[in-house]
Amino acid sequence: MAYPEQIDRFSTKLNKKLDGNRYVIEEEVIPINGVYEGELKHDNVVKDTIRVYTGSKMTGNRIDQFVLSVPSERPWRTMIKIFSNAPKLYISYETPGDTVEADDVNMLQEAITATQTELERYKTDGMIDGGTFLREG
Repeated sequence: MAYPEQIDRFSTKLNKKLDGNRYVIEEEVIPINGVYEGELKHDNVVKDTIRVYTGSKMTGNRIDQFVLSVPSERPWRTMIKIFSNAPKLYISYETPGDTVEADDVNMLQEAITATQTELERYKTDGMIDGGTFLREG
């Protein structure tokens, strides 16, 4: 669901490292009914570096029951399906950086257009009283 129903969230993209080094990533995920299934946030994942643990920074129990898949139309993406009853899981992996694709740019454009549309609707139908925003703290 997109804005205005909820705020759009975008993952930070990683530039490819020209020196051949890799980023080390850790993602926290929450299984539902003993299964987590989703796309890893970053692209070009080095498959043999993927590890799943019940604790952050490769602590807790190691989970070896997971399946990887790669969409044929986007071979730089990685899907993971993990089987575990732990309340949270931590997926760590390495990547040389992300591939920015048209879908990434299109999502940003759609988010901007939705925000502008909502602002225009509010200017027409809403009540703007000239109030100010105060920062507390």
